[in-house]
Amino acid sequence: MSQYARLSVDDAHQMMLNREVNVIDIRDADSFRVGHITDAVHMDNTGIQSYIEDTDQDIPLIVCCYHGNMSQSAGAYLAEKGFAQVFSLDGGYAEWSARFPDDCEPD
Repeated sequence: MSQYARLSVDDAHQMMLNREVNVIDIRDADSFRVGHITDAVHMDNTGIQSYIEDTDQDIPLIVCCYHGNMSQSAGAYLAEKGFAQVFSLDGGYAEWSARFPDDCEPD
């Protein structure tokens, strides 16, 4: 069974520069609209099943939330569903947007 790992924003940024990754953001829709990691996909309970079915599970997946807490349980769930490499973003969007404001965008 796959497991998720915690990933610092610096390591996540480096990973995104060096290889293909998918990023999902599990914050509420309004927060996502205001700003999110560039190319992140907003995800909630209504879309998760189709995301699991339609996404290449061999591509590393980074899960982002507000501060890196909720993304841990979401990461564990997605690893359980077959994603090979799942990472919970430590510090979440709050830390990402503080460290890498140029890698954020509004919806």
